[in-house]
Amino acid sequence: MIKVTVMYPHTEGAKFDHAYYRDTHMPMVKDSVGAACLSYTVAKGLAGGAPGAPPPFVAYCELFFESVPAFQAAFAPKAKSIMADVPNYTDIVPTMQISEVVQ
Repeated sequence: MIKVTVMYPHTEGAKFDHAYYRDTHMPMVKDSVGAACLSYTVAKGLAGGAPGAPPPFVAYCELFFESVPAFQAAFAPKAKSIMADVPNYTDIVPTMQISEVVQ
């Protein structure tokens, strides 16, 4: 199983609409990629490790797929429409990582 993590780095002065991301964007992503996405989570950053420090990421999501090819086959045809929605909730450039789930 793999996990696709999309992270939005904390950026001073940037916008991020958490409600839109959680209630509109992520359900649209799940619907777009269909059953290939086994599940997903959404997280809102609260703080960094030191007292008073901002979170390294204002938000991130984790999407779970059986394999990298399963993710690529589901995501590639929908990537343009998914990415076109990003300006509706943020002006932060996201970072993506694909990881193997080992436990």
